[in-house]
Amino acid sequence: MNFSTLRLCIRRTWAMGGVLRHMDLGCRRRLLPIFSRLLSSPVDPPLTAERYGVSRLSFSEVTAQDVSHFQTLLPGRVVTDEGDLRFHNIDWLKTVRGHSKILLKPRNTEEVSQILKYCNERNLAITPQGGNTGLVGGSVPVFDEILVSTALMDQVISFNDVSGTLVCQAGCILESLNKYLTERGYTMPLDLGAKGSCHIGGNLSTNAGGLRLLRYGSLRGTVLGVEAALPDGSVLNCLNSLRKDNTGYDLKQLFIGSEGTLGIITAVSILCPRKPSAINVAFLGCEDFSRVLQVFRLCKDQLGEVLSACEFLDSECMRMVETHLKLTKPLPESPFYVLVETSGSCAKHDEDKLNAFLETAMDSGCVTTGTVATDHTKILSLWALRERITEALAHDGYVYKYDLSIPIEKLYSLVEELRDRLGSAAQSVVGYGHLGDGNLHLNITAKSHSDALLAALEPFVYEWTSQHNGSISAEHGLGFKKRDHIYYSKSREAVQLMQKIKHMIDPKGIMNPYKTIPAMD
Repeated sequence: MNFSTLRLCIRRTWAMGGVLRHMDLGCRRRLLPIFSRLLSSPVDPPLTAERYGVSRLSFSEVTAQDVSHFQTLLPGRVVTDEGDLRFHNIDWLKTVRGHSKILLKPRNTEEVSQILKYCNERNLAITPQGGNTGLVGGSVPVFDEILVSTALMDQVISFNDVSGTLVCQAGCILESLNKYLTERGYTMPLDLGAKGSCHIGGNLSTNAGGLRLLRYGSLRGTVLGVEAALPDGSVLNCLNSLRKDNTGYDLKQLFIGSEGTLGIITAVSILCPRKPSAINVAFLGCEDFSRVLQVFRLCKDQLGEVLSACEFLDSECMRMVETHLKLTKPLPESPFYVLVETSGSCAKHDEDKLNAFLETAMDSGCVTTGTVATDHTKILSLWALRERITEALAHDGYVYKYDLSIPIEKLYSLVEELRDRLGSAAQSVVGYGHLGDGNLHLNITAKSHSDALLAALEPFVYEWTSQHNGSISAEHGLGFKKRDHIYYSKSREAVQLMQKIKHMIDPKGIMNPYKTIPAMD
């Protein structure tokens, strides 16, 4: 790539909702090549409507008068350039594409409210967009919906250093929030591989789980309140900072996981834990998945209150990060690897517990080899083997991604069955994820997109998951891609109630249409 092309890529990347702008230097250096390939590639995915045969609903089309109205409302913060819009119309996996003609960048709740009120009156459909890091096409338009970005809504409103309650706007980057809290002796209860680009509002909208749900629980438990602009422009202020409030319905829960179909989350109140002063990481090798499960049981038994993460990856994942990212494998070859993290307030206490756990694990034969990290640099290098798998997969070709919750004893069985089912039709079938909450990240790579391969994967993956009492979406939502598969995880009665709630709050259906909830019969 020559200098002028690189400069153009960087300029366009900075237009992508501030994605790279908020990343630390290491993240930027790693992800710039991926974004550069994306931005400089002349090949776009097919239009979503054409690939999936979707019919446009009877929304109004954006007119010159509409554009003029928004330019008056948001001076200098209305994007209409086709080149700049291209990267907001395509998801980062390059699997779905819309053709929105306008993107709006409000700075506060009042501006979001005015946008929604106007769009509701004009019957203009809206797609909210945060960091656009989702995997199911939930944050890009299907047709010409108006894009409303939260990128400029990135201010911390308040922080209570006694209770640990953080109140911030929805566009705050997760990693930036964690840095803010770290300086004050606290930490975010949520940690994701996409932390350098994802927005906290988007995290809530998809009910993201993350790497340390085992320790801190889900967002449904740590979020104390939300503020949201509703489709008619009214503002629901439930920015409660109390841990206990038993007065009527818990309305914030409607918006956590609703993926922008009920309104736009504009601010959040979240309970943050103290930053642990002692962190240890063990990276272990196991001969088979039954021994991986033994390690997890032993973790819960012997590490208890200091256990903050328990992740696994298979040998194919390790091969990916070695081959494509040139990361160094810290252990001899093993079929499976387990990453165990402890975090607490007393280094000696935690190290003693970890050493006792490792001794038991080795003596019992469930672990064949391992290494331990206590210094920050080595801890980061071990975590990179797990966190950068997604990046490595992007180098391997076209990726089919599935985010599933499966009973833990069956967590890896689907990977093994798919390898037998697909044979040489796939380049690789890999599995990794969170042992602590039974979340499998299933990835299949191929040289290019193939309708035949997709037909071999779907609905098989969803049917298998349903038959084993799992969920077809663990932490990335349903978006566009999984909307009509919701019945594999929810009863018709449950879906009908969701449809009634959607219609009551958004009777015109302008909020993120074609996503999450199937249309009413």
